[in-house]
Amino acid sequence: MLAAGEDTEGSFSARVTRRWRAVDALLPVPGTPARHCAAELIVAAAAARPAAIGTCEHWEGAPASLDLTWGAARRFRLTAQIAGPDVADALDQLPSLWRDHLEGLPGAGGQDTAAVVTWPSRDIDGVKVLLRHGFAPLAVIAARPAGRHFAGPGRAVPRQAGPAGQPVQAAAAAGRGVRIRRAGLADIDTVVSLGMEVIRFDAHFGAVIERPWTADALRREAVGRLAGPLAWTWLAERDGMPIGLLHAQRPDSAGWIAPMARPVPAAYLELMFVAPGERGRGVGAALAAELHREADAAGAAVTLLHYEQLNPLSGPFWNQQGYRPLWTSWEARPAGLIR
Repeated sequence: MLAAGEDTEGSFSARVTRRWRAVDALLPVPGTPARHCAAELIVAAAAARPAAIGTCEHWEGAPASLDLTWGAARRFRLTAQIAGPDVADALDQLPSLWRDHLEGLPGAGGQDTAAVVTWPSRDIDGVKVLLRHGFAPLAVIAARPAGRHFAGPGRAVPRQAGPAGQPVQAAAAAGRGVRIRRAGLADIDTVVSLGMEVIRFDAHFGAVIERPWTADALRREAVGRLAGPLAWTWLAERDGMPIGLLHAQRPDSAGWIAPMARPVPAAYLELMFVAPGERGRGVGAALAAELHREADAAGAAVTLLHYEQLNPLSGPFWNQQGYRPLWTSWEARPAGLIR
């Protein structure tokens, strides 16, 4: 191990930046990770320069909060920056250093815990290493640059407009009797019911956990957002019956995730649901197109969303809407399972 300060921050950051730029142009410029605890994990390379630096964040969810639905109650997150030259070798050493650090922490051995590494999806040199250390890929952060719509295999084109300025997908769905409208406080029961359908479906894939208080927490959050003017929440209806929901955050509310992408500002798509009998009929595309129209008009440079890696519906659908993986969240759950 190398003592902190033996390599200039600028030199290390510049090498990480060059790696990330080569891997994926949508990745942000690597910043200096915040020191969330006393641990600083450094892997040395030739000439006593760091090949990798890891920092650890300890997170614990507030009781009865919606945050506890999106994963373990106590999460330990490793920010891993690899400068090379041997990416796999440098990354291979960090989990062992991190495991030794976590073994000495109270609460890290509990069942409702997770050790989380968020790794660039296109940085394939890390995949075998993370698998070998006991991590599983559970969730993806996907990105859609502004003004883009996926028009078919291998061809991304600017989004076109349909009649009366409607996006083409929304116009097509409306022609089959589907109405897309903005939700308000009067729709709170429907918004919560459809939102819970999303949570219950995603809970099959390992990252999401329905808690006893999840529905109440979702209602509290939805009330706060629907009470504002022109909330970014839309319902799809057929013959007056709700068949779909999309809820998103405007750029001024999505600052928490904006640093994950180079383009700024960012919007965030939080939840989307389409009733099983309506899937494959253009309803989801119509909802997504409505958000994209608003996000582009609001000046969002990129729209981000999470989906479950193992969800067989999410990846293909979001690719068709112009999104592609940016980051993959790898977890060892409970945290003590790091090898």
